[in-house]
Amino acid sequence: MKTKLRLIISIIALILCWVLIIDGLYKVISLHTNNWGTILVGAFFLLAIGPNVYDHFGKKPQREQQFGEAVPFDSEKQMAVIKCSICTGEQVAGFKDKEDGHFTEVMLIREPGDIERFKEIYKIEEIKKEY
Repeated sequence: MKTKLRLIISIIALILCWVLIIDGLYKVISLHTNNWGTILVGAFFLLAIGPNVYDHFGKKPQREQQFGEAVPFDSEKQMAVIKCSICTGEQVAGFKDKEDGHFTEVMLIREPGDIERFKEIYKIEEIKKEY
C-alpha cells in the first residue's frame, strides 16, 4: 500500500514536470517571451524524479537484475572477496579463483547494505577484503 502511494505521488510529480516543460516551451515559441527558467526547472525535476518512478513498476532495480543469474559461484573453486582501492576507497565484490587468482567482478559496493545483499544473493557468510 505504501509503495503504491509513493508510485502514484511520483507519477503525479512526473506529469507536473512535463506540464512545466511544455508550458514553458509554448510560451517561448508562441509569445516570444523568455521563459527558459520554467523549462529548466521542469527538466531538473524530471531528471531527479524520473528514474525513481520507473523502479516501481514491478521490476527489480537495474543493478539487482543481473545478480545471481549472470555470475555463478562455486564455493569449492572460488572464494568471495571484496577488493578495496587504497586511493579512492572504492569497493567491488566478486569471486577470486583459488587456483589462478583470477578475480571476477560482480557488484560495486556503494553502501553497507550492498555487502549484506551480496551475501544474501550468493548465500555467503564470510567475505575476505583485499587491498
